[in-house]
Amino acid sequence: MNDDTTPDAGRIVLLTTSHRVAPGLLSWQAWQVLRAADQVLCADAAHPQLPYLKEAGVEVTLASPVARDLVESCADGARTVVVLTTAEGDRTLTDGLATLAGSGRVAMPALELLPGSYDLPGARLLDLVQVMDRIRRECPWSSLRTHEDLAKYAIEEAYELVEAIETGDRDELREELGDVLLQVVFHARIAQEATGEAEDGSDEPFSIDDVAGTIVDKLVHRHPHVFGDDTASTPEEVREHWLRTKAEEKQRTSVTDGVPVGQPGLALAAKLGSRVRTAGLDVPLPTGAGVGYELLALALRAEAEGVDPEAALRAAARAYRDAVRVSEGLDQ
Repeated sequence: MNDDTTPDAGRIVLLTTSHRVAPGLLSWQAWQVLRAADQVLCADAAHPQLPYLKEAGVEVTLASPVARDLVESCADGARTVVVLTTAEGDRTLTDGLATLAGSGRVAMPALELLPGSYDLPGARLLDLVQVMDRIRRECPWSSLRTHEDLAKYAIEEAYELVEAIETGDRDELREELGDVLLQVVFHARIAQEATGEAEDGSDEPFSIDDVAGTIVDKLVHRHPHVFGDDTASTPEEVREHWLRTKAEEKQRTSVTDGVPVGQPGLALAAKLGSRVRTAGLDVPLPTGAGVGYELLALALRAEAEGVDPEAALRAAARAYRDAVRVSEGLDQ
């Protein structure tokens, strides 16, 4: 509210809404203001709220309000004028109103900014889906990509994310998380275009909502201590819940089932070691000569001690890289 207002000079309400919230879902205060207003203005003929305002009996005038005209309109009978803007607002209008208010020569109406709807957590993900959809349709490069084309990028982005985590760079972490998220959305967008013509159903189309729905169902099922009647008060009990429900879902015959052998060697060895240890199996190390078997023994030892061998080796490699740069005279 503007403290320099003049009595009986009227009232201007700038009503902002979010396009990421379903149209019509306005706050009760917003509906009250809209119904009681002497005039409602909107510069955007395609504003998503307009059909719902019309349905509610709120008459909207399509016009681009000018600050001085708006002030004079309110002063005519102390009227209340509501300007329906976007969540980003109308910079030209607000700057014009601020200039008039600061001049001291104009009887200003009461000025009010009223958010009619707010973004929900995760709302910007909707923007990402929309942007990806348009890029897929209109970009000559992106429109031709396949899952196979993008596979290498998913690996690269995952490694860059790990590096950001290990170096502690928060700005880089935020960016790399976005890059990984892009891969998920991109693949899901491609999957929407599947023909569904394979007899075995292997190419049935699915969307990002299907992807999200699948992981939501999985998380709920694997956390009965959160969403069900089970209880778990320690991390160990949570892990037991997770392993039990996962085993029920997968129905695997071997502890090695589901371990991708294409992952980096140290990570593969550690994952196998973790599966064996969790299952309580006593499996002797295979005998053989060469560095490979030595690395296998080191990876299993690291896993048993709670050390990620891949992360440990990367840290040592970075130290080696720094030593190389020092020897080259690049870093002192």
